[in-house]
Amino acid sequence: MSEHIIVCSTTSNMLKGEKALRKSGIPVRLIPTPKRYGKLCTTSIVIPSEMKSYAEAILQKEKVEYTGIYELEPFRADGLLPEDKKIGEDFAALIKKIESGEDLTLKEIERLLATENPAEIEALLAAGDRMRQKTVGDVVDIRGAVEFSNHCRKNCNYCGLRRSNISLPRYRMMPHEIVEAAVEMRKLGISTVILQSGEDLWYTEEKMVNIIRSIKRETGMRITLSLGERPRHELEAFRKAGANNYLLKIESANRKIFELAHPDDDYDARVKNIRDLKELGYITGSGCIVGLPGQRPEHLAEDILFLKEMGINMVGIGPFLPARNTPFENMPPGDVLMSLKMVAVARLVLKHVFIPSTTAMATISPDGQKKGLLSGANVIMVNFTPLRYRKAYEIYSNKAVVTLKSAVDLVKSIGRKLPPYIKEIE
Repeated sequence: MSEHIIVCSTTSNMLKGEKALRKSGIPVRLIPTPKRYGKLCTTSIVIPSEMKSYAEAILQKEKVEYTGIYELEPFRADGLLPEDKKIGEDFAALIKKIESGEDLTLKEIERLLATENPAEIEALLAAGDRMRQKTVGDVVDIRGAVEFSNHCRKNCNYCGLRRSNISLPRYRMMPHEIVEAAVEMRKLGISTVILQSGEDLWYTEEKMVNIIRSIKRETGMRITLSLGERPRHELEAFRKAGANNYLLKIESANRKIFELAHPDDDYDARVKNIRDLKELGYITGSGCIVGLPGQRPEHLAEDILFLKEMGINMVGIGPFLPARNTPFENMPPGDVLMSLKMVAVARLVLKHVFIPSTTAMATISPDGQKKGLLSGANVIMVNFTPLRYRKAYEIYSNKAVVTLKSAVDLVKSIGRKLPPYIKEIE
């Protein structure tokens, strides 16, 4: 079935158009905007081609402003696979299928992830990096994170912030401290601040709205929230106050693995919360943990298809790392190589998305973050949590600290480009 993509002039117009089209009975889905049609890190509407004229009439009637309606062509990417006789014919055929712009099935994604052939692994990671260059370019986006509270109402089995971990010293940053951290970040050129915490309801809707407004007023930065699940009315209030992005990981799209990791969470509620974020106009991030108990390549393939079907803009993938005083404390860490394969396959399948080379990758291996960038990732998160709080934000143990200098040095070392807003420091 052929499709068309509607690129709107603003997020508010996109939301208005999506609502009007859906109400009129037109099947719609939201996807990250491919570079050829508009700005990256925005969201566009996809409709069946046969309903294009009807959709145009509805948009005009509702006075929805859009920059264009285009035939959604497959993204073709030649040159992903070098000649190598050691690569299996079926493996090579899958990469060629990606080059031609065709979608992979669940089993085909699983085949890529399950390979243990060294030549195929090398080719896969290289293909991910080539696709990264073709879709999002050579600039490594650098964002700053403030972990403002390690209190959490949830009891996730893998996370050191879980409420039952009574050995963890707890802290909360006051609203003015959070704003001050963002101001300092902005002085260094960082243009996006990530406000991250456990699920801490001490930060009420009113408090978060005031924090968001203060940061916007004093810095003009883009604001990403990572607060866990919140009611839709709160998410809407945060969006109206100025929040731009929201990160809410699924951790695993497989229900059984999700429930094992999240004993007091509801899978359907998490998925609905992610849908709410999309419908409210957030640039939405999600992702998964590689190496959770019981996880196999087919489950990771499910994760990638879930992220595709949900139209996720930023995809966080990192290895499981055990945390002290949790039920998963003695579980083995996730596999570095599988984490890199996941980054590469996510890039090949999802294409125009932002993929961080995560702090977990830097923690599990000295060159893990570098390898992530060379496998398809294009974002680094820098830690700006004040030193007096930093060690107590123990999602997992022995967490690496990624500084602005280390991020800049890494980007330079692999010949990639720094974003123009970064002010380099000695």
